Amino acid sequence: MVSILRKERRVVEHFRQAGAVSPARAMSLDDLHERHGMGLRRLRNRAVIREAQPGHFYLDEEVWHALGRTRRRVSLAVLALVVLLIVAVLAVGRLIAPATLTR
Repeated sequence: MVSILRKERRVVEHFRQAGAVSPARAMSLDDLHERHGMGLRRLRNRAVIREAQPGHFYLDEEVWHALGRTRRRVSLAVLALVVLLIVAVLAVGRLIAPATLTR
């Protein structure tokens, strides 16, 4: 997963460095020296990289930032769920342990 996110960030940086950050500044992938890799494909599927006109693409910064916020929220939710699961397992373990000692 980390390498996929790294590929996405690399694609975003290419678009930023080239200045392709609005429909008016859209560029072809050849001009951007960008190949049709996994990072580009994932960003196009999420509408971070948009096609302004046939064959000319740009980075939608607002969507990129929204995607980052969504990913952070999901990560925090998963982390909270894991912590809650650990606490529940420990609590159940403490409840069971005294019962086995009294027998």
